[in-house]
Amino acid sequence: MFKRMLSAFGVGGPSVDTVLDSPHATPGGVVTGQVRIQGGSNEVEIGQVVLSLVTRVEIEHGDHEGSTTAEFHRVVVAQAVKVAAGQPLSIPFRFPIPWETPITAVGSTHLHGMTVGVRTELVIAGAPDKGDLDPISVHPLPSQDRVLDAFGALGFQFRKADVEAGHLHGVPQELGFYQEIEFHPPAQFGGRLSQVELTFVANPHELYVVLEADKRGGMFSSGGDAFGHFALSHHEAQGADWTAIISQWMAQVAERGGQHGAQHGYGGGYEQHGGYEQHGRRGPGMGAVVGGVAAGVVGGMVLGEVFEEVGESFGFDEE
Repeated sequence: MFKRMLSAFGVGGPSVDTVLDSPHATPGGVVTGQVRIQGGSNEVEIGQVVLSLVTRVEIEHGDHEGSTTAEFHRVVVAQAVKVAAGQPLSIPFRFPIPWETPITAVGSTHLHGMTVGVRTELVIAGAPDKGDLDPISVHPLPSQDRVLDAFGALGFQFRKADVEAGHLHGVPQELGFYQEIEFHPPAQFGGRLSQVELTFVANPHELYVVLEADKRGGMFSSGGDAFGHFALSHHEAQGADWTAIISQWMAQVAERGGQHGAQHGYGGGYEQHGGYEQHGRRGPGMGAVVGGVAAGVVGGMVLGEVFEEVGESFGFDEE
């Protein structure tokens, strides 16, 4: 990003520029780079150099819906930094990416509606001076890729993605939000299902895959939402036949009506609540799923407009 003067020091103060070694990351991975500070006309001391991750979050209060930007992870990379007049100073950093960080890109294609960035903040005399945002592309884990490949192989078409505030029932979460990746269903389900939403919640050991289908109501049947919930190790998720798992679940949803269902576990020993159950093993091909819809829309996105107000410690502020 462009160098930015530190407003707390006034005219002649130091400037800061954060440079990432790579803008690409994966959940559970690490982003590295340098915070470069250029001394001004006088010696100064910066109390803390802080990096944080921010994203766009959809929030609901009763019947009201809105969106905000929120900080969901922060790391102090340096403290009590003295910068002499005219001195160039470089602070290297390793910034861990939380396992539940939303995916923003599949292959070379940006997911429309998604934004995640690294914010640089300098604390001077106890007051934060928030700086520029460096956008990062968060790519799926190999286990998540397998699920996305199955959506592509089955003929789903990517619609949009967003991040919703809240927690999912029966899914262990550390962050106060979850991502929803929305798809138009394959043609054979077009008259019975309006859309299918996919949510990943990952940790170092497991991948939770949550499916939600919006079922259309008919003359002799009611509409409603149906849920599928799968918990696997990353190794199991990479070997599972997600094409068979998802297609069987979709068929059951379409046939049984707008019940609410969820299942836990995989291949035996799962707990079912209300609706649909199934298990399976091993499968295939999503890069093309997001290509036609997302390409061309992303070009006009201005990150400076997307990230306006950053919530403190994931405190939500409506816009």
